[in-house]
Amino acid sequence: MMDNDKEKPVDMALMEVRIREIVSKIKNDSSSGPEELEEIKKIIRKNVPFLMRSAFSAYLVREVLNSGYKKKERREERKTFSKERERSASPEKTESQEKTEEKKAIPEGAKTIYINVGKMKHLYAKNLSILIQNELGITRSDIYSIRIHDKYSFVTMSEENCVKAIEKLNGKEINGRVAEVTYSNR
Repeated sequence: MMDNDKEKPVDMALMEVRIREIVSKIKNDSSSGPEELEEIKKIIRKNVPFLMRSAFSAYLVREVLNSGYKKKERREERKTFSKERERSASPEKTESQEKTEEKKAIPEGAKTIYINVGKMKHLYAKNLSILIQNELGITRSDIYSIRIHDKYSFVTMSEENCVKAIEKLNGKEINGRVAEVTYSNR
């Protein structure tokens, strides 16, 4: 059962298992609704000649299983490629990696503020960073870390900048939500 595209042959044992699963789902699953299946059956009856319907079904099953193989192969190719890329990368640290590690070190006396806006309001670290820089008149290097969660965010800065941020951002509308900015309990 190979196509002209040089696809891998389908494992017949796997196909049998999958067909049994599908039959079981048809018998037990009412979530898709029998109306939907009836509509599909009407379309098939209208467009597929009676004597070709079993071949049509077999072709669909094969295509579905082959598409699953192709996805699996692509995932494995990507994994292999990324592993090869990691191996070929130089073991020495680049300047940008060293700078990133330096930025991760948070100075003593830094404070963290809590903001009640997060990913669910389409707030991202870059946007929040720019907002804070513009409101406080500081640079990116003055912000030690930004962590965005679904409903809230944390920003770590010097205590002086945290005080300014609480004053300027508290009550300000950020992405459609009135911001509550306080010191973090963490």
